[in-house]
Parts: sequence; C-alpha cells; structure tokens
Amino acid sequence: MTSKITALFDNIWKNYLDVTPSAKQVHQLLGSGNDVINDHVAYRTFNLEKVNLDKLAAHLLALGYKECGEYHFEAKKLYAKHFEHSDSTLPKVFISELLVEQLSEQAQAIIHKLVDGLDDDIAAREDFLYSGAPWQVSSTEYQALLDESEYAAWLAAWGYRANHFTVSINHLENFDTIEAVNEAVKQGGFKLNTSGGEIKGDEAVKLEQSSTLADKAEVAFSDKTMAIPSCFYEFAKRYPLTDGELYSGFVAASADKIFESTNAA
Repeated sequence: MTSKITALFDNIWKNYLDVTPSAKQVHQLLGSGNDVINDHVAYRTFNLEKVNLDKLAAHLLALGYKECGEYHFEAKKLYAKHFEHSDSTLPKVFISELLVEQLSEQAQAIIHKLVDGLDDDIAAREDFLYSGAPWQVSSTEYQALLDESEYAAWLAAWGYRANHFTVSINHLENFDTIEAVNEAVKQGGFKLNTSGGEIKGDEAVKLEQSSTLADKAEVAFSDKTMAIPSCFYEFAKRYPLTDGELYSGFVAASADKIFESTNAA
C-alpha cells in the first residue's frame, strides 16, 4: 500500500512542478539537497456531483487515509475536509470545494457548463488527482469567474492538480523556526504571501503557516494563451498538544489567508 501512496504523490509532485518551477528551487534550498517531508497537499474542486470533495477523497480512503476534520470558509463560499494516514510521514491532504449554488447565476452557468460535459465516472480515473483541467474554458469565462471568485477561476483554468505542497518545518534539519524559513526563502529571491501577515497562526493555535506567492504559468484557454497564477509552496510548523503529540489539524482563519497565495496581482 505504501508503494501505491508513494507513486501517487510522486505523480502529483511532478504534475505540480510542471507549472510551479520555483518549488523545486525552494525544496533544494530548504532541504540542502536532501528530501523534505511534506506536511500536506491541497486540492480545490466544485461541490457538483461528478467532481465533489468526496469523489477526490475516495482516492485517499482507498489507500488507508481517514477523514479527520472539517472546515467552513463562509466569505469564500467553501467547505473543506482534511485526511490523514496512520503513517505520519505521509502528507495530510486538505480538500476544499466551492459551494457553487452561492455564486451568481452567470458564474454558476459557466461552472455547470464545464462540469456537465464530463463523463460521470471521470473522478474515478486513476490519474484524476494529477490530470489537470478536463474541460475547455475561454479567457472571457475565466475573467468572469475571477471577478467573482479567484478560487473558481483558478480551478477552471488549472483543474485537478495540487494547488500547493507544504514543507514540514518540524522535519527540516537546518531550520527550527518559521521565521528562519521565511528569511531563507526571501533571501533566495522568492516573494511571500503577506495577506494577514507573513506568518499565519501562532503557537497558541498550535500551527504556524506561511507561503510563497504562486508562480505564473501559461494556460491554453480555448481562445488564447495567457500567463496566470499557478501554484505555490507552503511552510508549516506544528506545536505539541498536552499529550505531546503534534497538532495535526488546520486553522480556518489561517487557511483563509493561505488561499490568497494564488490571487492575481
């Protein structure tokens, strides 16, 4: 089973690097040439039957993952869950879904058009979590979604790939604090997401997070090709609970700001 999980995340990582070349450089910078442990990987989807959160999660549950928490982001119209494996060195997976029915009629129509054309069993495909966009979307449809929901626009453009990977600071050999990681990343020439401050969360909530701003990569829309924000790299430091175990959940207020790493400047 572990070999299947490793193969899955290797494919997800390669697909992510295709549009996030900076992640490879940051990975080498923080790992000093060694591999790094991923705290979690994040996905976005729509809450429509063919591609909803549960359809993505089925791939993880089949590999021994378990559902461990749920989260609500009312302002961004999102619902999310996270999943963990009993092997704590395997990444947690955070899956959010957009509550499509809460968007404008125009945005709903665009999203339904994208999803309605898909095969009913598309999400069951073995490579679904690293397959990219399974639909065609125009730049004008992308812009219409962007005017209302950055999340929706990103998903329409990029489809099913990791929105971000996350370095576990707790497992780094040469860095102990999120401040030191942030400084090294900035010294390396990479920009951080400053929404809500460079560091989201603190020891009191048992989780500190920061992230780069998304790379830009070209998307072949149906009418033209444009460079838009792709994916980003996150950094997380977890603190122990009273039983000595590291906190393994997520903090909605912090995650809310992490979502903004893909905002178009």
